[in-house]
Amino acid sequence: TSEYYFEPVDANGLAFAPGEEQKNFAMRLNVDSASYVEYLYTIRRDNYMIDFDVRFVGMDDLLAPNQGDLEINWQNVGPQNEKGFDNENNYTTIAYNFPGDNTIEELGMSKETKDETVNSKIKWVAFKQQFFSSILIAGNDFQNATLQYETFAPGSGNIKQFHAQLSVPYTPQTDSYGFSFYFGPNKYSTLKKYDDLHLQRLVPLGGWIIGWVNRWLVIPTFDFLGKYIANYGLIILLLTIFIKIIISPLTYKSYLSTAKMRLLKPEMDKINEKYPKQEDAMKKQQAMMALYKSAGVNPMGGCLPLLIQFPILIAMFRFFPASIELRGKSFLWADDLSSYDSILHLPFDIPFYGDHVSLFALLMAVSVFITSKISYSQTAQAGPQMAGMKFMMLYLMPLMLLFWFNNYSSGLSYYYLVSNIITMGQTFGFRYIVNEDKLHQRMKENARKPKKMSKFQQRYEELMKQREQLARQQAAARNKRK
Repeated sequence: TSEYYFEPVDANGLAFAPGEEQKNFAMRLNVDSASYVEYLYTIRRDNYMIDFDVRFVGMDDLLAPNQGDLEINWQNVGPQNEKGFDNENNYTTIAYNFPGDNTIEELGMSKETKDETVNSKIKWVAFKQQFFSSILIAGNDFQNATLQYETFAPGSGNIKQFHAQLSVPYTPQTDSYGFSFYFGPNKYSTLKKYDDLHLQRLVPLGGWIIGWVNRWLVIPTFDFLGKYIANYGLIILLLTIFIKIIISPLTYKSYLSTAKMRLLKPEMDKINEKYPKQEDAMKKQQAMMALYKSAGVNPMGGCLPLLIQFPILIAMFRFFPASIELRGKSFLWADDLSSYDSILHLPFDIPFYGDHVSLFALLMAVSVFITSKISYSQTAQAGPQMAGMKFMMLYLMPLMLLFWFNNYSSGLSYYYLVSNIITMGQTFGFRYIVNEDKLHQRMKENARKPKKMSKFQQRYEELMKQREQLARQQAAARNKRK
């Protein structure tokens, strides 16, 4: 039908009258005085979903009863809507959903051409961009699909050309086939209204625990603050403070564990001096474990709280670039918190960095350097193995983040900047709260108390004994061969 001319049945009066909740608009292809093909669109007030009915009126004698499936060819051009071509392209793809499945499939990211053939039923197909999607939904499922996109060159003003070839079964005597279009934002709360279609999965919040943190912690907090505060820079600040308060017990435990390890360092050095040889490594490890046990120190105590915080950090990384609420929202020198902020445009392009300088990314990298320096000064005293991490912690990591975040969401860089500043304040606060002399005294008192070994410690000690016995047997066998 793309080669035929459709006429509007009624092109007037499309504006909603007061109290009117929906409008119908029809495009008709007249075959003869009694037969026509009609595309009927039902548009509702304050709703991005549009009903699309394909009607065959008086066409029974003109359509072959055994013609097979009806083929739908849908295509569209996705224009470049955001500042950074590469970043927007990372979120631009074709997605689809299988009937009854609460997940989605995607063609993935590519700077070239990509296609896929789906030989099973699908419920809907989406031409998805970073913040907006066009979605075609079948009332009774599509039978199969051939999907393809081609990527435009940067600077063309467009991102991708989308193609979808879909089919629905043709049934004689059926005069209407129902579909729906969604033309709107990739906003989680908006898409969630159509929960039975699982359109909210188009928002890339992450899977498993990352997605859970975003759906049940970050988004509700963000939406709640958005009801009362118009400045999204202030919302990000309050969100950061809220998250830092929640994880502050873990941060405190991590600091306390690091402090205990630092206080044990003189005794750890003595053990290292006592067992300098490689063949005494097992004895040294046993002595270290005995020292930790007597002092009531968990050597992993400083790492585990950080690992627990890691999903929140990744959740923020997924949330901010996909949050349409930040699109076009300015804060300080940033004119769009969903994209990069630029205070200086370079006359050349630096590989992996870009042709501009993002001040939020630069400040964030500096804050990472400072927090890493503070952390290293504590952990380096706790164990000699940290000395080899100095270059990576102090220099390589901030530099990598600077290059990485220069083209990313300025809201995300701002979040990490504020988070690092709060972390610095917490560290100095913990130093004031924790009296290391008293802590060391409690550790000494704890070492004098009789200890009851846990089942894990018993199994671990038994394993160490078995390994030590095996090592002696292997050494004796080698000596015998000599």
